[in-house]
Amino acid sequence: MIIPAIDLMNSKIVRLYQGNYSKIKYYKDDIYNKLLNYHDIQEIKIVHLVDLNGAKDPNHRQIQLLKQILAKVNIPLQIGGGIRTEKDIEVLFRAGVKRVVISSSAIINPKEVKKWFNVYGGNAIVLALDVLINEKNEKEVLINGWQNYSKLILEDIINEFSEVGLEHVLCTDISKDGTLLGPNFVLYKEISSLFKHIKFQSSGGVSTLHDISCLKSCGIYGIVIGRGLLENKFTISEAIQCWQNA
Repeated sequence: MIIPAIDLMNSKIVRLYQGNYSKIKYYKDDIYNKLLNYHDIQEIKIVHLVDLNGAKDPNHRQIQLLKQILAKVNIPLQIGGGIRTEKDIEVLFRAGVKRVVISSSAIINPKEVKKWFNVYGGNAIVLALDVLINEKNEKEVLINGWQNYSKLILEDIINEFSEVGLEHVLCTDISKDGTLLGPNFVLYKEISSLFKHIKFQSSGGVSTLHDISCLKSCGIYGIVIGRGLLENKFTISEAIQCWQNA
């Protein structure tokens, strides 16, 4: 499926270049109008929201903004950014979130996150694993808004959380994110073949309809698309049709 992505910082729609907070681009689009437009498209099953303030510093999460969005727009959302505690999860679920996206917490406090999987189930949690391919060709996972190396490898984390019912993994190649230079097809083909029980969402680099066709052939479950849609490289309808026809 096609999953539109919206990154929010200081209540504005933005995109970062390769996760760099000093390379931020603001967009004039209104968050509510954007989501209402997506709501009218039947083929969109979920929208991906990222609280970049929260991802950088959990003490500055845009929780009030997220609550307002959930109250005004009736569309399934998966939300991430700075989620560190079960209370954070409960607040979002009570507000109407379909799935929460957990990233750094899974690395920093894996025992606690495993408990969340046992409580809420694998369909309610997306594990976001953001990687850089190192000199050994290993998929090293970064945390804290991509500011720190975890020294852990993607495959090891997926294996660990598969034991508690992991279903959804959002995998981003940071070197591709926000670049419009094309996705890492090798990465997605490899992990989709290795972990057939996981519904992978790809993220980063999509700029053409051809990218969408190639990604579907890699065996992934969905494509998270941000900048390509914001900058009108193609329309959401064109992206959905391309996915369906690939």
